[in-house]
Amino acid sequence: MVIMTAQEIRQRYFDFMVQNGHNLVPRALLIPQNDPTTLFTGSGMQPLIPYLLGETHPDGKRIVDSQTCFRAEDMDEVGDNRHTTFFEMLGNWSLGDYYKAEQLEWFFTFLVDEVGLDPKNLFVTCFSGDENSGVAKDADSAEVWKDLFNSRGITSEAVDVGTEEDGYKTDFLTGNNRIFYYDAKKNWWSRNGVPANMPVGEPGGPDSEVFYDFGTPHDEKWGKYCHPNCDCGRFLEIGNSVFMAYKKTKDGFEELPAPNVDFGGGLERIAAAALGNPDVFKISLLWPIIEGLELLSGKKYADHTQSMRVIADHLRAAMFLIVDGAHPSNKEQGYVVRRLMRRAIRYAFDLGIEQDLCEKVAPIIAQIYRGDFPELLENEAQVVEAMVREEKLFRTTLRKGIHELEKLAGDKKYLTSQVIFKLYDTYGFPVELVTEEATALKIELEDDWRIGFDSLMKEQRERSQSASQGMFKGGLADHSEQVVKYHTTTHLMYQALNNVLGGGVVQRGSNITAERTRFDFSHTEKVTPEQIKQVEDIVNQKIAEDLPVTWKEENTKEAFANGASGAFGDKYGDKVKVYTIGDPASPFSREICGGPHVERTGVIGEGGMDSTGSPYTKKFKIIKEESSSSGVRRIKAVLQ
Repeated sequence: MVIMTAQEIRQRYFDFMVQNGHNLVPRALLIPQNDPTTLFTGSGMQPLIPYLLGETHPDGKRIVDSQTCFRAEDMDEVGDNRHTTFFEMLGNWSLGDYYKAEQLEWFFTFLVDEVGLDPKNLFVTCFSGDENSGVAKDADSAEVWKDLFNSRGITSEAVDVGTEEDGYKTDFLTGNNRIFYYDAKKNWWSRNGVPANMPVGEPGGPDSEVFYDFGTPHDEKWGKYCHPNCDCGRFLEIGNSVFMAYKKTKDGFEELPAPNVDFGGGLERIAAAALGNPDVFKISLLWPIIEGLELLSGKKYADHTQSMRVIADHLRAAMFLIVDGAHPSNKEQGYVVRRLMRRAIRYAFDLGIEQDLCEKVAPIIAQIYRGDFPELLENEAQVVEAMVREEKLFRTTLRKGIHELEKLAGDKKYLTSQVIFKLYDTYGFPVELVTEEATALKIELEDDWRIGFDSLMKEQRERSQSASQGMFKGGLADHSEQVVKYHTTTHLMYQALNNVLGGGVVQRGSNITAERTRFDFSHTEKVTPEQIKQVEDIVNQKIAEDLPVTWKEENTKEAFANGASGAFGDKYGDKVKVYTIGDPASPFSREICGGPHVERTGVIGEGGMDSTGSPYTKKFKIIKEESSSSGVRRIKAVLQ
């Protein structure tokens, strides 16, 4: 049997789900545009939350995609055989349509008949129920699984495990046990965790996970016995079907009239299962990068496994983040991109690669993905250039750091935890390099320096968290009245900028709170004071004209052909929601957007009553215009 590549699995999944009535939609950006809760798109379902909560999806009730995801919190975990910061989630959704029987059968059939996995290596988990919340055990899913395994000649029994910790206390992997019930911490999904933590009005439901058994020996450092949720590496979760069935009420839970299905399957992990190898870095999306590192360094993966895994993962993640608009910087998403690249460059030192890492490796990554992601192909040269530039900058920083290390050590030839932290925090000098260079220069480190360093790092994180509380992280901060006003105002400004600057302005990002709007757009020159005044006058004129704001679903190609604007890098399906400001026959603005907006522009200028009881109006004012990055300008504006 020919083993499928990850690229083939992705396409086969699309074809299979389309044959079963699903509409294929494009991925969302890794940088959320209208989600105030996170810096990155970290799961396949994240962009679909509005539709899972009841909003009508323009492509219908059956949706399929492959969503690129990034989780910065996994950065320090990369190095083992299964963790990556960047990954793809194959996803399908039923928005009030099919339910458990269809979903579980489709995924099982896809894994066995399309990918070619041996069903004897598949183990599944279900929700054991929550008596305190009055939510029943998910026996329905267990019965479906029994029938599916039986259809392949496999006798399966269900067993109650309880908590994840309970799984290590008893040998549950005996006899025909193949269906394992776990508690709400493992097999319940809501945005707020277990049922008891959910607020009134929040939806949630049980989920059923599928694990692949690689048959590797159990490592008892994790616990005496192995079980599907064990971290020893024998089992790997490859897919999870969430059944959004309930809504929290003040009296407990009530069933939703039209429950949803939210499925996510890890492409990299399914590809590893197809190979029969638990090392995800051996799959077709990552192994060519490893081979390139072997060639570049003259060293073998088997001897430098961790370093090559970190480099491959981090540079792949950085490339997609840059494609989606996050360039290396010291702020927000850009800081994470910079950290990824600097960690990769640091690990490249272990391989003896002291120059041209990105110049040689980035094109390999592009080659892997450009056929399936046209946005990468279109921006490949600029992305590689940005990565090469960041590498050169950091190597210069390293040289400065070494000089500073010698200077800070002084005649004492001794480094304290405070000095090591300063080298890291101020000069971007990796801790590992500090210790290596100190050894080379015969500079001693204080005893227990790591304890002091970790304490300083903790203090810094706490300061950062305090500073970021309430700070918006992308798109709309919320859907409050004032934010909605600023959102519609941003549409007016976008069109006004095109009018004043001669067209060609493309949105590169927005950040809208109740206090102001921030808008990034493509433009190579500083916007002059005269041009800023023109933009302000146009926006204020359109507010005064009290234009209607309407929307309708349109064919995507026709929407663009008819002058609709969009955001750089956004991917659209066959249908989009287009907001029109003004008479639809001769509109001032037409923009593809998910909303929400005011119903008329005059609402934007409403300011309430002054101290005399007389109504007053607010005016649009640009308070700052500056460079955001190469070829991108940033405007901050207020209503005052």
